[in-house]
Amino acid sequence: MFKKAALMFSFTLALSVAAVPATSSPVDAVNWGTNSSISVRRRASFTKPNGVFDKDKAVAATVATKNKHRQNLINLQKNKGLAAFNAGAKIGVPASVPVDVEARLLRKRQDEGLTDEQQDLEWAGGISVGTPKHNFLIDFDTGSADLWIPSSACKSSTCAKKSKYNPGSSSTSSKKPGKFSIEYGDRSSVSGPIYTDTVTVAGIALHDQYFSGVDTLSSLFEDSPVDGILGMAWPSISNLQQEPFFNKAIDSGAVKAGVFGLYLASSRSTLYLGGTDTSKYRGEIEYINIDNRGGFWRATGGEVKVGGSAVVRNIDTIIDSGTTLMYGPPSLVAEIFAKVKGSRLFDKDNGYYSYPCNSPPTISFSWGGADWTIFPENINLGATAVGSTNCVASLAAMDLGLGKSVFLLGDAYMKNVYSVFNFDKAKVGFAELK
Repeated sequence: MFKKAALMFSFTLALSVAAVPATSSPVDAVNWGTNSSISVRRRASFTKPNGVFDKDKAVAATVATKNKHRQNLINLQKNKGLAAFNAGAKIGVPASVPVDVEARLLRKRQDEGLTDEQQDLEWAGGISVGTPKHNFLIDFDTGSADLWIPSSACKSSTCAKKSKYNPGSSSTSSKKPGKFSIEYGDRSSVSGPIYTDTVTVAGIALHDQYFSGVDTLSSLFEDSPVDGILGMAWPSISNLQQEPFFNKAIDSGAVKAGVFGLYLASSRSTLYLGGTDTSKYRGEIEYINIDNRGGFWRATGGEVKVGGSAVVRNIDTIIDSGTTLMYGPPSLVAEIFAKVKGSRLFDKDNGYYSYPCNSPPTISFSWGGADWTIFPENINLGATAVGSTNCVASLAAMDLGLGKSVFLLGDAYMKNVYSVFNFDKAKVGFAELK
């Protein structure tokens, strides 16, 4: 779909906890998955059913990722000044999906219709908005800081199968000044008016939560099962210039701690609010300092290893659940694959590398402690062509405008670890999966 392109797994949650107003006494951490009934559907990956890399879909996803983080930098500049990120950050021009790629994707949608047979593009769960509650399927995104959902004013074909917010049907809705907008790679945008209303996530109800009920929705979302996005990054990249949902939950005492954990897998995936789900990991959590001035979960002092030997050092790494792949500055990614036997630059324009399928590289990230290795199944995006013995790697070379030493680690990384995001201590953590 878009930036994640992100990972397309949807959770249908039957939450077993009662809604708790933010003004009430603190509630215990809510575990999505262990105490709730979950139905998992597999959707949209970058690997075709025949095992070949779906380059068109990956290209569209990369364009959307670039535009998402371009918008984040615009938001940061407006809110804090771009220097809050680093001297290497730059706001480029909006990226666009190549015309031929867009035409092929459109033709595929027309030929095949909407399917739910693909996998690994988006992780989503249920929330409710308004009074009475109206349910939405939402992508939880650690790489952005706003909530948006389609509104009843959206009449496009992209919105046709989405759940839609009707402010006139909610007794707690209030329209606010201004407009929300993000430009995506299909020359369209997600945009609309701004509202406050009661938003409930995993039994935690927050009143007067800011969000956008969008009336324009990019066609990149047409094949996505999700209705919208709930950002879980830091407030300084909020387009709305308001507290994101989880930050407001922290400030109001609606969660036990300013911590949430993410377990991304093919089944029983969980988002744990207010703590961590100890049933999903073993051992201790390794916590890493972050630089949150730019609004991201940006771990500092990292290095990339190939076969246990450090190749690239002193890098920063943004942990982004709303992105499917891993991206790094082209010169640094070239150094990494120079150490991978049999690898080559498969697609110069889009930064994709290939390697021999029968000998996947052992690529790991480290921040001074453990080596967090990318599993073979998560480095492989599929064969370069039918019958090929070479596969495309999920680490791509791409300048996203984030800086000369900044990597963006999406779900291709996060599926190998249990990820913890700690607002209280301004740290991100990883633990070994059970």
